[in-house]
Amino acid sequence: MSLSESQPCAPRTVVDHFIDGAIVAGGRRHGERINPATGEIIGTVALADVETVNRAVMASTRAAAHWRDVPPARRAAVLFEFKRLLEAHFDELAEKVTLEHGKTLDDARGEVRRGIEVVDYACGAPELLKGEFSKNAGPGIDTWTERQALGVVAGITPFNFPAMVPMWMFPMAIACGNAFVLKPSEKDPSPALDLARLFSEAGLPDGVFNVVNGDVEAVNTLLGHARVEAVSFVGSTAVAEHVYRTAGEHGKRVQALGGAKNCAVVMADADVDNVVNALMGAAYGSCGERCMAISVAICVGDTVADAVIEGLRGRLANLVVGDGMSPGVEMGPLISADHLARVRAYVDQGVAEGAELVVDGRDHAATGNDGYFLGGCLFDHVSPEMAVFREEIFGPVLCVMRAANIAQAMDWIDGHEYGNGTCIFTRDGEVARVFSDRIRVGMVGINVPLPVPVAWHSFGGWKRSLFGDLHAYGPDAVRFYTRTKTITQRWPAPRRREAANFSFPSD
Repeated sequence: MSLSESQPCAPRTVVDHFIDGAIVAGGRRHGERINPATGEIIGTVALADVETVNRAVMASTRAAAHWRDVPPARRAAVLFEFKRLLEAHFDELAEKVTLEHGKTLDDARGEVRRGIEVVDYACGAPELLKGEFSKNAGPGIDTWTERQALGVVAGITPFNFPAMVPMWMFPMAIACGNAFVLKPSEKDPSPALDLARLFSEAGLPDGVFNVVNGDVEAVNTLLGHARVEAVSFVGSTAVAEHVYRTAGEHGKRVQALGGAKNCAVVMADADVDNVVNALMGAAYGSCGERCMAISVAICVGDTVADAVIEGLRGRLANLVVGDGMSPGVEMGPLISADHLARVRAYVDQGVAEGAELVVDGRDHAATGNDGYFLGGCLFDHVSPEMAVFREEIFGPVLCVMRAANIAQAMDWIDGHEYGNGTCIFTRDGEVARVFSDRIRVGMVGINVPLPVPVAWHSFGGWKRSLFGDLHAYGPDAVRFYTRTKTITQRWPAPRRREAANFSFPSD
């Protein structure tokens, strides 16, 4: 049976919530679900009210009390079955992503694949959750550490990766023995509901994983709920700060991943053809709606800048823009009419501030539909004070800056408020080593434009790209979703009387 047949999240239907192992209605309000490639309303999504969120949290509370005591190997068995089902429904999940988000099918498949990698890592729960043991830490005294589940944890995820980013969170949290409440983006909620149904089919007990769809009302209810122990968030910096501050004020552990302005440094010795190909995918893939998208190329020297501009101009002239479901399409639409207007406004502002608009995609329209399309845009001679450099555009806009040397390029990157990702294109190992060691950015690529860590390393930026101490997925996820408890024990010898000891124990 397909996901569309078994789930009430197929096109032209209402997407409700998944609570305590079942699809449930909840909330007085609904939002529209729109196919961004056509502008067509394909259904609605229920927007949870306080009562609905409370219902999900209470289901998680009941389930967490039992799930924490399930042996990690048995949790892993459920995760292995979940992974099998994800593989079986791989193409259907990718199609749901493309339908509601707009990215190409190939891009959607890549998203689902990277999410499955995290599930695969979570299957190692028995190994990941092992503690440490010290025999005879003192005379007849043994000490060990345990990683214990927090209880109920929540995740709030963005529209740009409706399958992958939720899978950054809930598989690891659940592998660690927690129950999870997910609040996905209301713009493309169907994949999250499919993930919940498949996890339930894999044998996950009711209530361990719940999904509530909604907007700010649902978010704020989760942030302030007394039974939610921790919150994971991915989105804009403005909202990340709100999540970090509000949840922190309520005593919760928080990891909030915010915005980005990722720069690629292009050295004079770089292979320009390879650089141009890399920048096309990194800047215009997924219509630029990636927190790891390259939105600035800092070319060291005018010669390499001219060559890069010329190469990009030629490639952009042949960029295939259209419905992500169509074969051969390289870039789909933006997520909504509002976001399209926002990105166009940034392009207008860049022109007004004096940047040279080499390629203008503002008037692009895919033939035969009313989708939210923007062609690839390319700026040259961008300077650090311009808004197109200072602010996150989150669209298919690439800015080229010209630096006199690598020191100036690094100063521009280090001086930015964001520090999510960066990369350098060079054939010089010493330059690459110095750059990767000294740049004040959390994720660095060397001739790799999108240095998104694999599942067994953790994802996260620096500065105002991350609020909290621990990154997403990988080893940091185990640390975030568990508390370390240290236990020290001693068994006195029988019939041995011990005198009182008033000094601090030291041996």
